[in-house]
Amino acid sequence: MIQGKWFPTGSDVSQPLAIRRAVFGRGRDALDDWAQQVTVYAGEEPVGTARLFWLGDVGVLSGFRGMGYGDLLVRLLLFKALSHGAHFLRLETPEEAVAFFARYGFCEECRQGGRAVMGLAAADVRLDRCGGGCAGCGLYPPDAAR
Repeated sequence: MIQGKWFPTGSDVSQPLAIRRAVFGRGRDALDDWAQQVTVYAGEEPVGTARLFWLGDVGVLSGFRGMGYGDLLVRLLLFKALSHGAHFLRLETPEEAVAFFARYGFCEECRQGGRAVMGLAAADVRLDRCGGGCAGCGLYPPDAAR
């Protein structure tokens, strides 16, 4: 069974931090005191995590990549942000992940130092999106190879 578990602000986030350390090579930072964390489990095994302050730190352990866990994490973040009344969503990501987030409608705002800042108006969020253009911004045509 695949399931997600939310770690609200102020809770023990050792599980999400362990995955972040394994995927990104870094642990706790200042945003963790303000953010909510989510971890996805395959059965009892934690396989990926993400953080909701800005959307970010979406990471899946290497042995579980390409199985849809990253997609599930993004959809959980989007659902949580919308259910809490977010009007605009923003994330910072390595340049190589821009196309991944564009699938959900995020549009690139700028790039600095190998990273891209991307944004998405809440009105444009479609949790059923599985491809296509970048929410009408024209950055990625619907037939672009990804």
